[in-house]
Amino acid sequence: MASGYGYSGGTSRCHPYWMEFAKCYASADSPSQCSFQAEDYLECLHHKKEIARARTIKAHFFQQQIHENKEGRKVADIVADGVVGSVGLIPQGGPSKS
Repeated sequence: MASGYGYSGGTSRCHPYWMEFAKCYASADSPSQCSFQAEDYLECLHHKKEIARARTIKAHFFQQQIHENKEGRKVADIVADGVVGSVGLIPQGGPSKS
């Protein structure tokens, strides 16, 4: 990967991040000074932060859809039953034939 050649023969997508990390590592007094460059390079390779963010957004979207569906059902039930039925004057199943 560090060679810089991708599958099609050109530069790979992460080669600029690798070069930035290598430049920092060569000039740094301690390797911990290059943690941001290393983090950028590893993110380019594995996309872990991007995947985690996509999962969070997807989960939030599903929670929002579930909430909207529950609220929609509540409103639909109230409209279907009518206001008088919700007060308790008329049984939910309609008038009984006794």
